[in-house]
Amino acid sequence: MSNVAAEKREYSTGDLFRRFFPYLMKYKLTLYTDLFCAALTTGCDLALPMIMRYITNIGITGAEELSMKVILQLGGIYLFLRIVDCAAGYYTINMGHVMGTRIETDMRTDAYAHLQKLSDTYYNNTKIGQIMGRITNDLFDVTEFAHHCPEEFLIAFLKFTISFIVLLTINVPLTLMVFLFFPIMLFVCIRVNRKLRRVQKAQRVQIGELNASIEDSLLGHRVVKAFTNETLEEKKFEKNNVRFFDLKKEFYALMSWFHTDMKIFDAVMYLAVLILGSIFLLHHAIEPGDLVAYLLYITTLIATIRRIIEFTEQFQRGMTGIDRFLQIMDADIEIFDEPDAVPLVDPKGNISFENVSFAYSDDHNQVFKNLNLTIRAGEKVAFVGPSGGGKTTLCNLIPRFYDISEGKITLDGVDIRKYTLKSLRQSIGIVQQDVYLFSGTVYENIVYGRTDATREEVVEAAKKAGADDFIRELKDGYDTYIGERGVKLSGGQKQRLSIARVFLKNPPILILDEATSALDNESEYLVAESLNRLSEGRTTLTVAHRLSTIRNADRILVLTEDGIAESGTHEELLKQDGIYANLYNLANRLS
Repeated sequence: MSNVAAEKREYSTGDLFRRFFPYLMKYKLTLYTDLFCAALTTGCDLALPMIMRYITNIGITGAEELSMKVILQLGGIYLFLRIVDCAAGYYTINMGHVMGTRIETDMRTDAYAHLQKLSDTYYNNTKIGQIMGRITNDLFDVTEFAHHCPEEFLIAFLKFTISFIVLLTINVPLTLMVFLFFPIMLFVCIRVNRKLRRVQKAQRVQIGELNASIEDSLLGHRVVKAFTNETLEEKKFEKNNVRFFDLKKEFYALMSWFHTDMKIFDAVMYLAVLILGSIFLLHHAIEPGDLVAYLLYITTLIATIRRIIEFTEQFQRGMTGIDRFLQIMDADIEIFDEPDAVPLVDPKGNISFENVSFAYSDDHNQVFKNLNLTIRAGEKVAFVGPSGGGKTTLCNLIPRFYDISEGKITLDGVDIRKYTLKSLRQSIGIVQQDVYLFSGTVYENIVYGRTDATREEVVEAAKKAGADDFIRELKDGYDTYIGERGVKLSGGQKQRLSIARVFLKNPPILILDEATSALDNESEYLVAESLNRLSEGRTTLTVAHRLSTIRNADRILVLTEDGIAESGTHEELLKQDGIYANLYNLANRLS
């Protein structure tokens, strides 16, 4: 199933239960014990009307039989039932919720693991706020759903079934007349529930949009302030916020109608028992104690209905949470290990593109067609050309961030799809223009390049990247907290930390994607020195807009929409007086 199809798919209630069932069955011992305890509490509730029926009938027809001994025996039975009820209730509330929390945790773990396997295409088309909502808020409600759903269904089934059988033994016509209302109630419940689920799902989508809007605005707060667009952002937020309010209002309107309908049914059922029961009592067709038991059972049934009504909102939240969870789980893993994939061992760095064609799967925009290119081990190759020519895309195909449409890419003579993704990507180091640093310390960000590295190796990598001096000047040195996305560091400092991270990884293949284009001249010089040290002895692919940074490349390729237009050294391309020469001369005039 495509990622777009997964987003738009409508799951039936049966689909949701079927997909959720394996998570529930993982804790079947807890589940069965919980259901057994729920059955005990139900039995205790249903015993009281029978005790009251016995006492009332004896009190009216044979008061002499109602001795203190009988009263104490009945009281003892009822006390025992209440003790059992309390013990069983404690288990269902405690362990039932723990079971629900475990299921929620398992689902969140699976969702996160699946997200790690999804390709860039998925993230290009899905807002992070929506993803965050699905693996946090949407799964919160699964805890209550996982615990209460089987329990409430069992309790309702037992109470309706046992009450129906007992009441039939008391008075068949009255029972049939009263239970005639239940199919009508069920019909109303199903119809309203469908509407509730639709609105609940729309709420979840909207809260995801709200989260995405907040995240976008807060991450770009400097741009907002720089353009004094605070009012514009407030209006955008207000629009999403009001939309969410309207959906909540619609949901609660439906819930109100639902509650009102059920109260009407309650009243009609009580009225039927009151009038019809009195008529039967008048004609001696029912005993007084039987009528008391009847009223108590009807009260129990109505209490059960009200409990299910209260559970309805929780039920819909849980089903919607599962629905949104499945939209993640059903998103295609487009990049995966082939069945015969093997680990890449001791790579040399010979890369070859053979008749490679590539188009983005979501919009089918053709980037390459029949591209052929060979890069020798240890060679430093630079890519230049107009924007949209596919320079970055070409580099992203080597670590398989995207898979090609046709042809093949080989590494050391073997199709890269024959290598495991982990081993392939471990052999490639990437330094990008847009450096991503994690919220944490300097040390934690560098050691991310190789998590088993020692502190001495981390320091050595920082020295090679030219970062050790400025790190030691920070307040806490390598243990300095750098803020979200390294906000406390300059652009050059962040770039040198990212280079240190790659030094620590020590890969044989290096991709430099416009690594210095966003830096000032001094920072660019320092970073360029670090990159030169980093690229020594490695197969290096450099994407550059600043042509001065690639003059010493072994080969420069000019990439256009039609493929590789020019190839050669800096001097050779200048002599050709073609696209590269024009770009270089234009850059000199602008500098």
